[in-house]
Amino acid sequence: MMRPNKVYHRLSLLSLSLLPPSLSPNLNLNARFPSSSIRTPAHLRTHSRNASKPSMVASRFPYLVPVSSVFAREGTPGGGSANTSVTFTEEDDENVAIGVKYRLPPLEIRDIVDAPPLPALSFSPLRDKILFLKRRSLPPLAELARPEEKLAGIRIDGKCNTRSRMSFYTGIGIHQLMPDGSLGPEKEVRGFPDGAKINFVTWSNDGVHLAFSVRVEEEESSSSKLRVWVADVETGTARPLFQSPDIYLNAVFDNYVWVDDSTLLVCTIPLSRGDPPKKPLVPSGPKIQSNEQKNVIQLRTFQDLLKDEYDEDLFDYYATSQLVLASLDGTVKEIGTPAVYTSMDPSPDEKYLLISSIHRPYSFIVPCGRFPKKVDVWTTDGKFVRELCDLPLAEDIPIAFNSVRKGMRSINWRADKPSTIYWAETQDGGDAKVEVSPRDIIYTQPAEPQEGEQPKILHILDLRYGGISWCDDSLALVYESWYKTRRTRTWVISPGSKDVSPRILFDRSSEDVYSDPGSPMLRRTPAGTYVIAKLRKENDEGANILLNGNGATPEGNIPFLDLFDINTGSKERIWESDKEKYYEGVVALMSDEKEGDICINDLKILTSKESKTENTQYYIQSWPDRKLCQITDFPHPYPQLASLQKEMVRYQRKDGVQLTATLYLPPGYDPSKEGPLPCLVWSYPGEFKSKDAAGQVRGSPNEFAGIGPTSALLWLARRFAILSGPTIPIIGEGDEEANDRYVEQLVSSAEAAVEEVIRRGVAHPNKIAVGGHSYGAFMTANLLVHAPHLFCCGIARSGAYNRTLTPFGFQNEDRTLWEATNTYVEMSPLMSANKIKKPILLIHGEEDNNPGTLTMQSDRFFNALKGHGALCRLVILPFESHGYAARESIMHVLWETDRWLQKHCVSNTSEVSADIDTSKDGASNEVAKSEKKAVGASGGSAAELTDDFESEQLHSKPTLLMW
Repeated sequence: MMRPNKVYHRLSLLSLSLLPPSLSPNLNLNARFPSSSIRTPAHLRTHSRNASKPSMVASRFPYLVPVSSVFAREGTPGGGSANTSVTFTEEDDENVAIGVKYRLPPLEIRDIVDAPPLPALSFSPLRDKILFLKRRSLPPLAELARPEEKLAGIRIDGKCNTRSRMSFYTGIGIHQLMPDGSLGPEKEVRGFPDGAKINFVTWSNDGVHLAFSVRVEEEESSSSKLRVWVADVETGTARPLFQSPDIYLNAVFDNYVWVDDSTLLVCTIPLSRGDPPKKPLVPSGPKIQSNEQKNVIQLRTFQDLLKDEYDEDLFDYYATSQLVLASLDGTVKEIGTPAVYTSMDPSPDEKYLLISSIHRPYSFIVPCGRFPKKVDVWTTDGKFVRELCDLPLAEDIPIAFNSVRKGMRSINWRADKPSTIYWAETQDGGDAKVEVSPRDIIYTQPAEPQEGEQPKILHILDLRYGGISWCDDSLALVYESWYKTRRTRTWVISPGSKDVSPRILFDRSSEDVYSDPGSPMLRRTPAGTYVIAKLRKENDEGANILLNGNGATPEGNIPFLDLFDINTGSKERIWESDKEKYYEGVVALMSDEKEGDICINDLKILTSKESKTENTQYYIQSWPDRKLCQITDFPHPYPQLASLQKEMVRYQRKDGVQLTATLYLPPGYDPSKEGPLPCLVWSYPGEFKSKDAAGQVRGSPNEFAGIGPTSALLWLARRFAILSGPTIPIIGEGDEEANDRYVEQLVSSAEAAVEEVIRRGVAHPNKIAVGGHSYGAFMTANLLVHAPHLFCCGIARSGAYNRTLTPFGFQNEDRTLWEATNTYVEMSPLMSANKIKKPILLIHGEEDNNPGTLTMQSDRFFNALKGHGALCRLVILPFESHGYAARESIMHVLWETDRWLQKHCVSNTSEVSADIDTSKDGASNEVAKSEKKAVGASGGSAAELTDDFESEQLHSKPTLLMW
């Protein structure tokens, strides 16, 4: 098991990290990660080096992410200066159409976006110190304009030799956690150059040292490459790890890891590397792809792939590393030969290393994650022990959900053993369409097995393997799931006893959030791994663990902590959130610094607390007296909206499905005095297998209203009512495919939402706009096609509008274009561009790397609209990807959006009937026609990346890094 104490802070989109767990073959839908609770914020998406590892931090905290794997997504204000060389144009010409410079939104919006971000927090391994990792505001466009190489599905900044568009920290403050729960004075880490950009902050296992990377931008200089620094935590003094100024970090894949308390294993740029390969003026031949063997290879729409031999050489140039063992005493030792190393995981006993690498032959049709992969065992002093596997190029992984690569996968160290490896192997050839039992087998073996010693079977599964939570030889929890049915199961096994039969602990639907029993709390071991925490009560011999749950109820989430007897199944609720005013949650154990079972009277937990109007703060609660100590006191990030009004509203769709949304109203709004407001509906469709699951309430009315830089909630400052995240369920029960009734259900959900805000008297029926990002943009365009009676205008950001351009599946569609032609065509708003009569604003990043939302999607849709005389506007943002990052871009997006809303929503004088039922006949007829034409078939696809920008919490909530 890897050492979970490493911070990654990047601005790159990594597709696996963005797939919902239900759609990723290595992520499980189970009691630990209920699908409704996975709400990772756009600015800190998580990409684990092993997706099957259990997370110590409950996933329902969107602003809490493990320090082992923090990636800032593109579109994140994780760094940047408000100062920029780009000129902003202040004046607004209502007739402007093209050729504008970057604009600034109104001051009331600008002030919120420019508010200083709160720091990220990281606790020491012994829980006695806290780092405050300081961040800047939005980056300037000049940073996005840096050259980047698009190779093998990733984007590389050649100047830094790392992933492009990296965010960073600007400083590190250390606070002692005092016995009374208060924080001691801040001690600044010092010694690195002024203006340094800090990444990959990592605690040593003993908590005595920090490692981090530093880069300093200097024009036409090699100093922008990353160097590894170490700091003494007690003194705050930092120094370079390497005495030689010629050793730089290669962070294209992995970067460095603590092997022991005084030694790091570092991926470095080979000293022998010369200049980058030069692109030949004349190619050596044509670009040829062949399928003369008539293989069936179906692939989703990958981007940034290798194109030719030059790209292969360039990928090798930047991705190849030399592994170096570096001790704090200055000793440096190269180990192995240069290769494209992708991960390095020390064993818990610090004797072995799991080293993963990729190698040729590369592919021009799949990204590097499917390149040939080699996994070896080395000793920690660099001696080769054995090869675990060498997997071939995987161009033929089926597109059906839950399909996986053939051979060994999810290879890890057992967290509770010194040096035991475990992994899973598929029994269905990796094809989810194949009916077979068992489907996956989990194996285990020592790092250095005896001669002739074969791997042992640990457990056999009929669903797809989804990870293991280890405890000891008497207890481990194994997770399996199946996306098609949404079934998830948790097994209890005794790894050290053949006499104890495995048994199912939980067997449920991943969509049923009301039945979620919670996730096992994990504790840190002296080796730095994390295992299930066992608790003991006085005079109680039971095997008790802690289950930390969201506590979903029809009234909203009420998080809880249960003491659960693993043998009898009995539960005792020992903590529950205040459900009247506050939203609280258990974040982590703080009493895990000692070995052995934890006595209930010694229990100490970290909790968070927030309300509709109060920012998140953190507390330590101790047993048995339940004393509560507040350890943070963050200011309100936008006091001008401190008294905003928030309410979770419930209403019913015409087919009986219960829907939920969050209604926000401006501070001081009084409907009797102001009357109905202009309203912005901002949402994102979701797919379900049952009406009951679709109707369940997710979230809490007491959660703090986090406002990100592109959030719809910014328009509360412009006196809009905001209906955020209204449930737009697309339900496919039984054998029915949800998308065969997509349009019908989409319109029905939107009608119910609009009727509700009009019924409440908070929204003017003629002044309701709709908007969304990514699949939400797709939704927006479809609603303007099929429900023009509901909305006065639309805002669609980074969307896809022609599904025939993603022919092997999109989002949750499980069939190909040729299997469900009518569904693809009728779901595509491009095919009905002639029907859009309401104003629509299209926004897209020019460098969108999302496989499902090529920039040309917006370009072609705009031209189709223009070709039919529609009132439309297209804004292409230079250098921006699927999400928007630069201050200039974000401010301009806000200006465009505000201008559109003021012109086509606030000032709308068109005569739209307030009686929705009397004006929707045309749309209903279109829906009926579409439903009759829909066809059913079988097949599958991978999911389109999602981008829930309304969960951005950069300014409103600190990020908590527990590992």
